[in-house]
Amino acid sequence: MTRTLTGIAVRRPYLVFVVWTLLVIAGFGVGTGVFGKLTPDVGRVAGSESAHAQKRLDDLAPRPERITAVIVGKRAGDPSVESALAAVRTVPGVADVGRPLPSAKNDALLVDVGITPGDHEETTAKAAAARLKAIDGAKVSVGGGPLADSDFNGQAQKDVARAEMLSMPVVLVLLLVVFGGLLAAGLPLLIAGVGIGGTFGVLYAFSTVSDVSVYSIQITTMLAVGLGVDYALLMVNRFREERRTAPDVRAAVDRTTATAGRTIVFSGLTVAVALSALLVLPDPFLRSMGMAGAAVVLVDMLAALTLLPALLVRFGHRISPAKERTGRGIFARVARAVQRRPLLTLVATGIVMLTLALPALGMRISQGDPRMLPTSTATRQMWDDMSAHYPERTQWGGKIQVVADAPTTDPALQAMQHQIQGMRGVAQLETVKAGPNLTVLLATPKGPGEGPARSAVHDIRALNTPFRVEVTGDTARLIDYKAMLHQRLPWAFALMAALTMILLFAFTGSIVLPIKAVITNVLSIGAALGSVVWIFQSGHFAGLLGTQGLGYVHLTVPVLVAAIAFGLSVDYEVFLLSRIRERWLAGDGPRESVAEGLQRTGGIVTMAALLIGVVFTGFVFGGFAPIKSIGIGLVLAIALDATIVRMLLVPATMTLLGSRNWWMPRPLRRLHARMNLAEAS
Repeated sequence: MTRTLTGIAVRRPYLVFVVWTLLVIAGFGVGTGVFGKLTPDVGRVAGSESAHAQKRLDDLAPRPERITAVIVGKRAGDPSVESALAAVRTVPGVADVGRPLPSAKNDALLVDVGITPGDHEETTAKAAAARLKAIDGAKVSVGGGPLADSDFNGQAQKDVARAEMLSMPVVLVLLLVVFGGLLAAGLPLLIAGVGIGGTFGVLYAFSTVSDVSVYSIQITTMLAVGLGVDYALLMVNRFREERRTAPDVRAAVDRTTATAGRTIVFSGLTVAVALSALLVLPDPFLRSMGMAGAAVVLVDMLAALTLLPALLVRFGHRISPAKERTGRGIFARVARAVQRRPLLTLVATGIVMLTLALPALGMRISQGDPRMLPTSTATRQMWDDMSAHYPERTQWGGKIQVVADAPTTDPALQAMQHQIQGMRGVAQLETVKAGPNLTVLLATPKGPGEGPARSAVHDIRALNTPFRVEVTGDTARLIDYKAMLHQRLPWAFALMAALTMILLFAFTGSIVLPIKAVITNVLSIGAALGSVVWIFQSGHFAGLLGTQGLGYVHLTVPVLVAAIAFGLSVDYEVFLLSRIRERWLAGDGPRESVAEGLQRTGGIVTMAALLIGVVFTGFVFGGFAPIKSIGIGLVLAIALDATIVRMLLVPATMTLLGSRNWWMPRPLRRLHARMNLAEAS
């Protein structure tokens, strides 16, 4: 497959240019329409009790969207407030306007406005908000509902633009330092741009068949830019090396694609496999992220295997050959220093990684709240005002919705009502007749925090009733989500590890190295997640990142950080093992092949990690706290992997294993020989 793709690119470069140009134009043209289709909803588990109960309620009668206004400096009955509320009631699409609720100190009013479901929701919400903000002599903040959706979508576009604006100039400067020429430095950026266009196109295609989360824009763009730069860096660097011994450009391109090209194939497949493991999870958001992320990786891989060779054939004569590298460089010296004390290095690095991972044991996940948004957004300002004047409303996860298949007059239902009212975690219970044989009970949790609400949900679900009872609401959804992670994550990780080991076996011809790679990569993931918990949950140095200690980690963060970090770790493992295996096949001994392989890839892995780290850092300065968490988690995972793991842990373990690194049973040797997938030297 690799020879076919690169062969077309080498023989028909102008055809390849035209095809990719059309694809990129379509991506940046039609594909950007995905910004109008984003949804902030995450954390729903298809097939769970909470999801089924919510669907029944939505099918029965779609719930009106609601916006909330906090009016500071006015009291109930104020003529200007009453006049504004009367004006809001006249707005087309407003379903109802709640009575103003005074704060405990009687210095603020809280008003809920219902919006009739339909395509006009955002327009209606903005019109209602404008009338509320027109109250003289008051500070009015309005948010939630369609306004919150607008804030999330707008922030997604701002974050992507800001990240590209911050990271691209830095990436260009670093590439100029590496290659010493504008053309060679510009090629990785060109592939990154193609990746961005491909990302928009892929996400738009997915939006036609399923929901696309607002978080997916930042995450897939991070991947597209980072991996596009990485793959192009590897290819251009290898091309410059081949130019030393192959003055003919086309011959140099052929040799480059035969070596670095196959490395990119295996690298792209391993990252795609890691993300595809998310398909095991029933959360629609994570499944869509797995599919979209894998597709974006494959777009980058195809661009590196077709567009980049075509560009090298056409313009490669302007790129200067690389200088000769020998085994006497700094990375070889580091490897030999490790090889003198491999066991000590292994123990020391293991202790460091495990220490960084310890905070992850105390991780608490949550659906999040408006504190995830920057303070400049309307929804965040409303939340901050509500926290100041109505703190009790920001400390519990909303009402528990109990859907019972029984009429309100059923004695058994009435008995259940008394049981729920007597529960320690329930403060108040309302009854709503939803149909002839359907009743909805709305239980208000008692006290702040999710503890009382969580215990109430468990207690209600444990009741023995003669009719069907289902519980939904924010707390119930979070409980179901955690249960899903507990049940499915082991299977997702097992699938990810198994497919990765199969690919690495095909790449290396060893069964030892794939196992070692999975174990060392788990250490990187644990250290990254521990750091995320320490910063974003506990609040250490969170202020430096423009956020605060939230007391939780958003439920999307741990799974995505783990999947992406695992894929990227294997990415760099493939880079390193490709050169070590070359030297091993060329006749170098176990120690010398490791030292020589590290010397030949140390610089490229370090620079690749630095470049992708710069790309991810651009998103750390965005507005979403979850995206900041994912960005910083991946930056730390990459930094640890490129330094402690790749420079210390891998040489130490490979030195201790010696020639056993390349061991495999005789039947597998014959299988591997027939597969003929190992990288050519």
